[in-house]
Amino acid sequence: MKYLHAMIRVHDLDATAKFFTQGLGLAETRRIENEGGRFTLVYFGAPANPEAEIELTYNWPPADDSPAEDYGSARNFGHLAFEVDDIYATCAHLQSQGVVINRPPRDGRMAFVRTPDLISIELLQKGGRLPPQEPWLSMPNTGVW
Repeated sequence: MKYLHAMIRVHDLDATAKFFTQGLGLAETRRIENEGGRFTLVYFGAPANPEAEIELTYNWPPADDSPAEDYGSARNFGHLAFEVDDIYATCAHLQSQGVVINRPPRDGRMAFVRTPDLISIELLQKGGRLPPQEPWLSMPNTGVW
């Protein structure tokens, strides 16, 4: 058995793709447009292990006037986890992209953020935890993750 990918449904493909590429540094590995099924699949991989992919599924708006499918808050998905070289630098970079740090890395080891479609992303410091530092040490949790 071989792990292939995790799939998440998204409402805004461009915003979520930007989160994964410009925010987290993943690379788009392939894209499939299916006109008959009215959906787009976009796959992303991390530089250190691009074979373990995330698949974004974007279901096109209905052809008629019916409302788009409601995926809810996406809390039933759980989260995706990424190991990062410097959790503080990663969180600062994501903040500069307008991403809320829901669970700051107060312990120098773990943080949580959410994608534009509210999918939780766990960030874990590579190796041992970093010494606690501001502004993360005194930053409160925001929202849910």
